[in-house]
Amino acid sequence: MPGLSAELVQQLYRTPPDRFVAARDAAVAEARRSGDPTTARQLARLRRPTVAAWLVNLLAIRRPELVADLVQLADALRVAQRELRGPRLRELSAQRRAVVGALVAEVRKLAAAEPDAPPASRLPLAEVEATLNAAFSDVEVAEQVRAGRLLRAASYAGFGEVPRPQLRLVTGDDEKREEEREDERPARRPGPQRGRAEAAPRTDRAAERAEQAERVAQRAARAERARQRRALDRELAKAQADQERAEAELTEATGQERDGAAVLDRLEAELAELERRRAVAEQDLSRAKLARRAAERAVTVARRRAGEVEAAVEALAAEEGNADAGGGAAD
Repeated sequence: MPGLSAELVQQLYRTPPDRFVAARDAAVAEARRSGDPTTARQLARLRRPTVAAWLVNLLAIRRPELVADLVQLADALRVAQRELRGPRLRELSAQRRAVVGALVAEVRKLAAAEPDAPPASRLPLAEVEATLNAAFSDVEVAEQVRAGRLLRAASYAGFGEVPRPQLRLVTGDDEKREEEREDERPARRPGPQRGRAEAAPRTDRAAERAEQAERVAQRAARAERARQRRALDRELAKAQADQERAEAELTEATGQERDGAAVLDRLEAELAELERRRAVAEQDLSRAKLARRAAERAVTVARRRAGEVEAAVEALAAEEGNADAGGGAAD
């Protein structure tokens, strides 16, 4: 792309699809203000990718070494598929699944780190996986995946070479790309004599590439195991922290239970003492009531007796008065 920097294109294709158009239009406006109409036109031709294509682009831009391993393994697998059959093909298929699984996991991780990415539940990871599988079977798809400028996902459900999918690589000059492709294509098929000359080393190259593919798959498997180990370590640390917190809460609750039991025991002892004192007070009250009643009876008897004595005294006094009056008269 003459006049258009690869860094600017990568920056645009790192942008989530819902913000791509605004970012592109802003870049076009900036190019026009800078007096660069060619770059502005090239930027205006860039098209927004789907979410699945953006995720693949993000993988190619953020982790180019992983995508390079995928392309290398895909090339080796395509050669091995032409030369090998049976158990070896099944082994290569297992390696491919391991590599694709590791890359899809990395895509999920990269998307989680993007602030404006869709939520994990809405990520089209199945389309991402289909595109990565298609890259194993089609060299053009593999190159477009490595370029990091896909517009939409590709798919392939079989095993082996496939026709070219309707997958577009964003460039600034499509005609120039076609001319370069024409230049890269061989002018004619190799003749029988040359084919026989190359038949012998082809098997060696296939075996070497198959071994190389196995090494790439092993690296991908190790990376996936390391990712799983890190995830498990995080889960273990969280579980241990939860256990420590729960044990601290248990210790605190046990202490509170013990303190509560001690308070209850003390209150029950105090209640028992109050009950005993109440019983004694009730007995004292009963005795006091009996004593009061006896005193009331004694007072009644004493009052009656005093009344009787007073009446006798008054009668005696009256008799003495009468006697004194009779004696005076006689004199």
